[in-house]
Amino acid sequence: QVQLVESGGGLVQAGGSLRLSCTASGRTLGSYAMGWFRQAPGKEREFVATISWSSMTKLYAESVKGRLTISRDNAKNTVWLQMNSLKPEDTADYYCAAGRAVGRSASLYDYWGQGTQVTVSW
Repeated sequence: QVQLVESGGGLVQAGGSLRLSCTASGRTLGSYAMGWFRQAPGKEREFVATISWSSMTKLYAESVKGRLTISRDNAKNTVWLQMNSLKPEDTADYYCAAGRAVGRSASLYDYWGQGTQVTVSW
């Protein structure tokens, strides 16, 4: 069993930056692919980014490419999402997830955190 806890969300102005963290307990993250998803009010949860256990493979949603960067440190059992040049449309609850393989589908991920809220204002 893996417990995931996100942190780092908050209110930021458009063009600003935030760094989200996801820390795991219960089991090491070393063998899991890790993903970030988000859900805006009234919308379905959508894929944001994912990283393989070795960090060799990273995938991003087209809407965040060049602005958001996923990274991880297996020794620290932590995954980050660096968010730059934020836009109001990035406003959402952000969730990290641990899964069996790198991919964009939420069905690949077995463990989910409770989420952290990001609000981007004009």
